[in-house]
Amino acid sequence: MSTVKLELTDKKYDIIIEPGILKQVGTAVQKIWSPRQVLLVSDTNVAKLYLTQVQEALMASGYVVTTSVVPAGEASKSLNVAQDLYRVMLDQAFTRSDGVIALGGGVVGDLAGFVASTFMRGISFIQLPTSLLAQVDSSVGGKTAVDFGTGKNLVGTFYQPDLVLIDPDTLKTLTPRYVAEGYAEVIKMAATAADPAFWPLIESIQKPADILHQATALITHSVQFKAMVVMNDEKETGMRQILNFGHTLGHAIELLAQGKLAHGEAVAIGMVQICRIFEAKGLTPAGITAKIQKQVAAVGLPVDSPLLFTPKFYDQLRLDKKNRGDHLNFVYLKALGQPAIYPVAKGEIKDFIASEVSST
Repeated sequence: MSTVKLELTDKKYDIIIEPGILKQVGTAVQKIWSPRQVLLVSDTNVAKLYLTQVQEALMASGYVVTTSVVPAGEASKSLNVAQDLYRVMLDQAFTRSDGVIALGGGVVGDLAGFVASTFMRGISFIQLPTSLLAQVDSSVGGKTAVDFGTGKNLVGTFYQPDLVLIDPDTLKTLTPRYVAEGYAEVIKMAATAADPAFWPLIESIQKPADILHQATALITHSVQFKAMVVMNDEKETGMRQILNFGHTLGHAIELLAQGKLAHGEAVAIGMVQICRIFEAKGLTPAGITAKIQKQVAAVGLPVDSPLLFTPKFYDQLRLDKKNRGDHLNFVYLKALGQPAIYPVAKGEIKDFIASEVSST
C-alpha cells in the first residue's frame, strides 16, 4: 500500500493506492467518517461492475446508502444532472452532516464533487476513482466542475475530498483504448516532474499491457507529483498551471472532435504538437519532441490531428478558460522535468503558432 498525504492550510487528507482496496472501502471510510447518509454516485458502465459491492460494504459499516447512477459519458457533466442529484438528496432529507461518494471515472468525480461542494454550501466528499485518468489526475487536487454551453468545466469549484481510495485492479476492466487514454496524463506528469525515477519508468512502457503491469508504480509517481504541485498552488494561480502541459492545444481539438477523441488522446496530441512548436522556436531542446512522441505512440495514442491549426481551432484557443486577461499561457519544456510558462497575447496566438507550423 502507498499513501500520499495532501496537506493544505485548511485541509489534510490521504490518497491511498492499493490493489484490492475497493473491497475494504467500508473499513477505510469508517476511519474518517462517522455513521451518516451517503449518496453513492456512479455511471451506467461502472455501476454494473462495482456499485453493489461498494454499497454493501458501506452499509455493513453503518452507512445509510442511496445510490444514483448517471448515464456514462461527458453529457452527464451538466447542471441538469447536478440538479437531479440535488433532488435525490432533498428527497432523502440529506443534511450538512451527510456525504457524497464518487465511484467512477473523471466525469463522475467532477460531477459528484461539484454537487458535494454546492449542496447546502458543501458537504463531505470521498473519491473512489476507477479509471486511470481519474486515478492519476482528476481525483487528486480538488477541482470539480460541470460543462456549460460549448465549454468544458466552465462552472466549478475547488473543493478537496476527505479521502481518495485508488484501486489499480479496477483498470483490468477498462478497454485498452481507455487504459492508454489515462496513460497520456501519466506521460504528462513524468515529462513535467523533477523526479529522476519517473521518466525511466515511462521509457519501460513499450505496449499497452505494460501499463497494467506497472500500474501501481505509475499511479504512485503521478499522485506524488500532483499532490506536491497542489500543495504549492491549490487554486492554480502559479505553479499548478504546469499541469496544463499538452492541454491548451488538446482541449481545443477535443472540443472540435465532438466526442470522437477521448480527453487523454487529445492531450497526447497536444503534448507532441506543443513540443514541436517550441522546439522549432529553439525554446525546447532538440530531441524532446521525439522522446515524447515515441512514448505516446508506443501505446497507440495519436500524435496529430487534421483539426489542428484550422480557423475553428484558433477560435477555440482564444476562448480557452485558461486565458489570463488578454493572454494565453502555453506550458512548454525547457527539458524533461523542467516545465515553463510562455504567455502569448490573444491577438497573436495564430501568428505565434502558424509561423512554426508553416516552416516545419
